[in-house]
Amino acid sequence: MDTSNQSYVSNWIWMLEAALFRVVSTVTRLVPIDSASNCGAALFRMLGPLTPAHRVAERNLRLVFPETDSAEINQHLRAQWSELGRTAAEYTNLDRIVADPGRVEVEGAERLAAIAAGAGPVVFISGHFSNFELMPAAIIQAGVNCQITYRAMNNPLVDQMVRENRFRYGVRLFAPKGLDGARELMRGLGRGESVALMNDQKFNGGVAAPLFGHTAHTAPGPATFALRFGIPIQPMSVQRIGDQARFKVIVHDPIHLVDTGDRDADIEAGVRRINAFIEERVRARPDEWFWVHKRWPGEMYRD
Repeated sequence: MDTSNQSYVSNWIWMLEAALFRVVSTVTRLVPIDSASNCGAALFRMLGPLTPAHRVAERNLRLVFPETDSAEINQHLRAQWSELGRTAAEYTNLDRIVADPGRVEVEGAERLAAIAAGAGPVVFISGHFSNFELMPAAIIQAGVNCQITYRAMNNPLVDQMVRENRFRYGVRLFAPKGLDGARELMRGLGRGESVALMNDQKFNGGVAAPLFGHTAHTAPGPATFALRFGIPIQPMSVQRIGDQARFKVIVHDPIHLVDTGDRDADIEAGVRRINAFIEERVRARPDEWFWVHKRWPGEMYRD
């Protein structure tokens, strides 16, 4: 297939994906929030095990919990599909969830208020815990001047709708790419703005640091920024309350890195502390993590 035909096919696929996204978005906003959440959980429990991602999730669970028997692994698999389905179905209702004070509580809100009042900037870090989209919403609602980073969708039409959806609850996004993106984040920090990054997914070429006893390549950005500007790393997480669209956003104790003058060693130490935070959160609430991502080196997923 020549380049023009490939482009034609790609455009049609993008348009079909965008149309499907819009239909699902419309339907999930026509029903009560908790009903949409429950339907998402049921759908993903049914369809998730039929996908290749199910094997990835199972492999990850066995890597993290090697002593756990198959019955408990299967319980975790079912629960994580429910959680993923709820999160997906809640996505287009996030503006309504954020606007309802009975659905989101913030533990450690005083830390966000202090950062907004001048105790910042900080480097916010987190992982894909429960409905992780609520973390940037909490940061922005607290009045923190922050560059919220994300990975742009492969489909530009869907990406635009994703950005528009986040605009409804006040979140503006920045998708850093390469060295120019890193420089822009540094310029923001230099202006006194905070930055927010997700730090629990595989980063090829990143720092090789342990995660659940296995080497995991991890983005050095948060540790690099914190050391460069002498500012703390501020971890956050999200927990679901019960089986509905109710949540607790937690602003944890900050992580203060030590600058010994050995930059490589200091960055590695920072990455290890971030990975330790991720481990702690996952062990505390394993069913709420994003297990379908190949977090460890590729050879660990081969039969």
